[in-house]
This record gives sequence, structure tokens and C-alpha cells, in this order.
Amino acid sequence: MVDSLPLEHGDERWFRWSSRALFNHRSPGVPRSLGTFGPTFERRVDARLGTPASAGFPRVAARNVSPGYGGLMSAKSLTSIPLAHGWTLTHTGGNAPGEVAGVTVPATVPGSTHVDLLAAGLVPDPYLATNEQELAWMHLCQWRYACEVDAEPAAPGERVDLVFDGLDTIATVSIDGVEIARTKNMHRSYRFDVRELLGHEPHALTVDFASALEYARNLTDRLGHRPTPYPHPYPAIRKMACSFGWDWGPDLQTAGIWKDVRIERWRTARIDSVRPVVTVEGETGRVEAHVTVERAADVDLTVVAQVAGVSAEAQIVAGESTATVVLDVPQVERWWPRGYGEARLYDLEVSVSAGDGPLDTYARQIGFRTVEVDMAADDTGAGFTFIVNGEPVFVKGANWIPDDHLLTRITRDRLRRRITQATDAHMNLLRVWGGGIYESEDFYELCDEAGVMVWQDFLFACAAYAEGPPVRGEVEAEAREAIVRLMPHASLVLWNGSNENIWGWHDWDWQGNIEGDGTWGIGYYEELLPALVADLDPGRVYTPSSPFSPHQPWDTVHPNDPAWGPVHEWQVWNQLDYTHYGSYVPRFSSEYGFQGPPTWATLTRAIPEDARSQNSAAWLAHQKADDGNGKLNRGLAPHLPAGRDFEESHWAASLNQARAIRYAIEHYRSWWPTCAGSIVWQLNDCWPVTSWAAVDGDERPKPLWFALRAAYASRLLTFQPRGADGSLDQEGALHVVAVNDTDQDWDEIVTLTRMALDGTELAVATVQVAVAARSVRAVAVPGHVATPDEAAAEIVVADAGYPGDSDHVRAVWTAAEDKDIAYEDRPFTATAARVAGGYDVTVRATGVVRDLAVLADKVAPDAVVSDALVTVVPGESVTLHIATAADVDPQAFLDERVLVSANSLVAGERAGDVPRPDA
Repeated sequence: MVDSLPLEHGDERWFRWSSRALFNHRSPGVPRSLGTFGPTFERRVDARLGTPASAGFPRVAARNVSPGYGGLMSAKSLTSIPLAHGWTLTHTGGNAPGEVAGVTVPATVPGSTHVDLLAAGLVPDPYLATNEQELAWMHLCQWRYACEVDAEPAAPGERVDLVFDGLDTIATVSIDGVEIARTKNMHRSYRFDVRELLGHEPHALTVDFASALEYARNLTDRLGHRPTPYPHPYPAIRKMACSFGWDWGPDLQTAGIWKDVRIERWRTARIDSVRPVVTVEGETGRVEAHVTVERAADVDLTVVAQVAGVSAEAQIVAGESTATVVLDVPQVERWWPRGYGEARLYDLEVSVSAGDGPLDTYARQIGFRTVEVDMAADDTGAGFTFIVNGEPVFVKGANWIPDDHLLTRITRDRLRRRITQATDAHMNLLRVWGGGIYESEDFYELCDEAGVMVWQDFLFACAAYAEGPPVRGEVEAEAREAIVRLMPHASLVLWNGSNENIWGWHDWDWQGNIEGDGTWGIGYYEELLPALVADLDPGRVYTPSSPFSPHQPWDTVHPNDPAWGPVHEWQVWNQLDYTHYGSYVPRFSSEYGFQGPPTWATLTRAIPEDARSQNSAAWLAHQKADDGNGKLNRGLAPHLPAGRDFEESHWAASLNQARAIRYAIEHYRSWWPTCAGSIVWQLNDCWPVTSWAAVDGDERPKPLWFALRAAYASRLLTFQPRGADGSLDQEGALHVVAVNDTDQDWDEIVTLTRMALDGTELAVATVQVAVAARSVRAVAVPGHVATPDEAAAEIVVADAGYPGDSDHVRAVWTAAEDKDIAYEDRPFTATAARVAGGYDVTVRATGVVRDLAVLADKVAPDAVVSDALVTVVPGESVTLHIATAADVDPQAFLDERVLVSANSLVAGERAGDVPRPDA
């Protein structure tokens, strides 16, 4: 039975005892003798009694693997022996196809059942066609991972630990058939003292995984139903919520040893945790390294910490397990977010020794910076402004989800590519969303290096969560470990308690529909989590949810009130046209988005040719949103033609997604500092799907990515309406707004031109625009330029600097929607040529070309174009570079379905063909 833990494990008195055993920093971990638990617990202990596996802390000593594992190892230093090879996977229960039932295959660790069965050729790729649905049988299966461990017995005075950095999720760990632990939390690590189980012969290590869905159902029956947005009861289990499916992700419900596993051998003491509390005042940085050790011997220990040539030490006397080493570091350089300065990092090393013998070493990079969020109340509500090193920062960000649903396929290089795409789009913050995971060290290290701030959600999303045992104990253990693991990172700027859960209590029919003890999670967000952050990561900003209203009681003031703190804008996409973004000024927009399909190469890899229509089963398997097709089509209709066939509708939807989000960002940025941030939903995808992402599941940038890069540029021109007094008025006079997000003043002549579509100048004006550093200025567009003679035949262009120069900035405005403008189909000449590293496409305009793009992946799947959504006016030319290793005919990039624009959509409809987006 998946929920077969003895009943006393749910007893509150037992929970309090186990919590002390696990969370007291002086606890030595698993008791060496388990006999006090009685015969039922002989050589078995629930994972709550295991100590965290040092949260995967980097260790210098751990890289020096000694041969022999026993007597030949160093007498004192910790030695790590990875258990990464020789694993097998066996199906042990649940209905499975004949080719899988009872079968044993080679396994990859870290890995998952899906990855191993896919590698063995026993299941189809779940990312293609309707294969996801065909693998639903895996949800209720049981599996065994097994390997042989050749570990010598423990020498006198030696500890031997079996360490798992992550188990997904309902796992039973055994050695030679002796059960040593049961776990039920994907987000924790585990360490077990196994010295009493080791002999001279090789040992059989097994990890049995039960069905996470069955466990969650059983616990829900016990604790009572709680509202969720999706069919599965994911709040009942501490597992990645989106593993059970989301409106952009598959329902695969993975299982497996998803992080590293190893044997660690050590003597005397090891480092259990290091919490570097880093502060800075003026040019002096301070590091308070709070060090906790686990002991195997009761001797005096010395702790030494070093940063930037400064070192200090402290003693841990016999009988104690903690010490704090304080270092004052002069003349430090500060860590700055992207666009504000260098992301300066320093190496911190902490070592523990006994006498003259080293025992264990911890290494991590840290940064000196101050971060606060100004939520002061004002005349309209309360702001939400990040202030880093005393400088207010407009957040240009995106929400982050796991980058591959099959998590163990995510590599450091893949994360580097994704974070580079974020910084190339001028982003300075990523929000790690609460329905995913606490990301790997690679993610946070790369953000540290890139100057990308991280807003970290605790892992609660869009549902009501029980607050009693056994859930609460797992939540507390998980949160403690996550805080301690992540708090050294300079990039981490905010802990957030949950995603939309307080909003859910207000608006999603939760009240009166929560069974059991009636709890739904507010005790976590308002009490437990802020207390843990204050204790373990003092000084870091904490918020209870996103959205939420600062200074307001959670049960009286709506958490999504735009006058108070961060908001989520989902009326756009779900109900309203994207022009609604401009109807109000939020203090901070931490979630908003608009859907679009993946790039053509990604879409055609996942959806067979005969299924490429909006009504096919394969398309709908990759369009998870409720009424997603309807919302796509209704959101498109006011702005652009739908396209004459499926391929052209793909371009139309892609362009409309980009237009919608650019509209929102330019509006938000034009109201700085009232509005202090934009975190678009979402940067990335985890598989091939129509979604809100800017980068699709095959890592290709969608047109939206290019819109983000333009809208988040350091200097921006945008046309915006304003009232006579400069206030918000969507029907107000046309203004050009200059946004200067640099440290230098921007003083530029802006040329405003109203022109016909053939380039004829109809009206011209110039204005001198002086914009101070990190500020915004709005200037009225003269009436003779702003007022069209014929809206369907004109555009207005604002140019700061000279077109073609590196500092040139442009904005474009039309008085009519593009669908109503008399664009020519292809008013340009174009050439394509092979060049170093790929191909160049040069376009010279003879008429206005709106949002020109080369959909290069249609020609070569690896092709990436240098720019897209470029508006070219008559007489100008633009060269777009296409990076690819493919050997293709350059003329293929000039095909009318590859070299596209808004013009091609409008002219195609005007030609008289009937739009068929569902064809």
C-alpha cells in the first residue's frame, strides 16, 4: 500500500518529536540505535528522522574520491563515492503494457522512469502527437531501481552515510532487503547512517517507488478534499505540482531518483550546513558564517572561513555543534543586477578541522549587496519597488517554469542558454514559479554570474493546502532545507509564500468547500514561512503570495487590487482584449501573458502533418488552456487577419502574441516609477506546446522573444495616450514617451513623421527630449502629426537618432488596426547570401513593411535569426543574419511563407481567400 506508514506517524505528538530530531541544528541525525521504536521499527525509520543531505552543499573534499572506500581512505577527510552507474529499473506493479510489465531495463541515475523506458524503446516520446495520453497507465504503476554497492564495512569511529539529493517521490529505500527509510517529498534530500548494514560482500541497494497519484488520493481521502484547478489532488503530496499537468504542461507524473545519490564516509565531524549572512555598509562587507556540524566524535573543532583574503576562525567545543565566524571585508565591490553594474562575486570557503587534520570543506560564491522592496503606503495604495544598493530598479523580468518536464534532462549548458536568452532580452529578474521546483545550484549560480535577480516562490500554487500532519512536517522540513541551500546566492532577492493562493481563497469558490480541518494554507504563508525566513535568512524580503496587497488584511482587501503591490493580470487573455492592459496602472505586474504557438520547427516535430489543424486531437493535446483556441482566435480578431490556412494562422497568432505583450510592457514602463516592474508569464516552456512562453520547448525563440527584447531595451520610445494633465486617459492625446533605463542622461532630438504607406511625408515635427538617468518623459505629439488624413493609409514614426546607427531608437503608431490598413503584400526587394556562420537576408523597402520577420527555422531547424518584428520604412534597408550550420539554398529564406510580415497577413486576406485558422 502506498500509504502504509504506521498510524502513529500521523500523530501530532510523534510529529513534534520527529521535528525536533530533524530541525534542531544540534541534532546528530538518525539515532544510531532504533530499538526504542519497538519491533515494528527494527532497522527502519521514516525519512522525517533522517537528516537533510546538507542540501547538496558544494564540498571541496568531496571531489577527492579515495580508492578502497575503507581502510585506504584518508583517516579524517570526508570522502564521497557517487552511485551513478550499474542501476536497473523494473516494473513491479500496476497495469502496464505487456512489453513493460515485469521488465527490467538499464537505468540512468539521476533519471526517471519515463527517461529510462524511452531509452529502452519501450514507450513512445511523450512529447509527440498524443503519446502523453497513451502513457497515462504509468500514473498508477510501481517501480524498483536497483544497483549493487561495493562498500567496505565501517572502520572503528567511521560514519558511512547513504545520501540521496532527491527522490521523486513515494520511495522506500532498502539495503539487502532491510528497509531503512520511506520518503514522501520530492523537494527534500535525505541522509541515512548505514554503517550497521555494511559487510564485506557487495550489497543490494533498492529504491521502490509507489504511485504518487495513489498516495495523494489516499491522503486526500484521509484529510478531506481541497479545491484545485485540475483533476488530480496535487496539494496532498510534496511533489512538483505541474508534474500532474498544467495549462501549458503534460500530465506525466514522473518517478525516480531524480538527483545524485552517493555514499559518504567520514570521521569525527562533517559540515551539516553553512548559512552565510552577507551584509554591506559603505565599502565594508560582512559575512557571518553560521556553521553547523554533525558529529561522530566528541572533540574540539576549529572552523575557519575565508573571503577575499580575509580569514577568521571560531571553535566548536566538545559537546557543541554550532559556531559563527564573522569576517569584515574592506573595500568590497558590490553585486549589481543586470543593467546597473557588474555582478561581482567573491569566493567563500569554510573548513572544519580537528587538531591539524582537515575534516570537511564548504565552498560557495557570495555577493555583497543590499536589497529591499519599498512597499510604503501612499495616496493611492502601496508601491512595490525593488531597491538594490540604494538604487530603485524597474524590474524587467519573466516567470520561470522547469525547463524540461523530464527534469533530469536539464543540464547546466541548457540553463545557461536559457538565462542568456533572458539577459539578451534585457531581463534583470526571473521569478521561479511555485508550481515547479527549487531549481538546481546551476540555475542560481548562473543567475549570480549574469546579474539576474531571482524571485523565489515557495512551492505552493493555485490550490488549497492542508496545514496539519503529515503535510505540515514535510512543508517545514522542505522549506528549512530550501532556505539554507539558496540563501547564500546574491541573485536571490525575495522569498514569496505562494502563487495566487490568497487570491484563490477570495475568488475561486474555496470558501465553504474545504473539507477536513478547514485549513487551506494561510498558516504557511502568514506564519510558518515568514518565521523560517526571519530565522534562517534574516534580511531577505518575504511576501505571503503573489498577488497580494501590502498592509491590508488578507481576508478583507482583495489581493489583486492594482493599487496595492503586485498584481496578476489575467482578464486579458481570458476575457478582455489586450488593449485592457492600458486601462490602469498597476504598482507592479508580477504575472500577465498572452498565448502563441511554438515555432514552426517545434510544432511540426510534435504534431504530425495530417493533424495540423486547431481541431485535431494532436493539436489539442498540445493546447492545454481552457478554451485555448477560442481565446487565441478572439484575441486575434480585432487586430490581425486570421490567416488563409493553418500555416499562415500560425504566423498570425505568433505575431499577435508578441504585439499583446509589447503593448503591455511599453504601457507599464511608461508609468515608471508608479509602476515598478513587469514579470511576463512566461520565459520558457517544458515541452512543445501552444503557451504563453517566449522560448519554446525546443529552446527556439518565438516572435514574442524579439518583442520582449525591444520592449525591455535600456532606451525606449513608445506612443502612449495621456490626459491633458498627464494622467492616464486611453482616449487622451497622443504622446511619445521616452524611457531611459541607463545611468546616463538621454538628450536627443526626436523626429516625428506622419507618412503615407509609400513613404510620402505628410507631416513632420522635431522635439528635443531630455530624459534624466533612470527616468521617463512624455512629450505631446503635435496635432498636425498625430491627426491622420486617412487612417488606413498612414503611419506615424518616431526616431531618436539616425536610422542605422547603433543608438537609434524607433517607435511606430497607427490610427487604425493593422487588419484595416492598406498594406502592400511585399513592398520590398530582398536578397539572400551565404556568409560566415550562416546567411544574410537583406530587405530594401519601397513601401512600409510592418513587423518583418524571417521564420528561419522553417528552412533549417537550427537556424536563429538576429532580429525580427522590424518595421522598415521606404528607402531603408535592413540586413538580418541567420545563424545556422545547415547547407541550404539561400533563396529558401525569401519564400513568402518564410519572409513574412504583418503586410503578408493583411494583403493575403484582401486578396479574397477565406481565412481558415482551423483548417
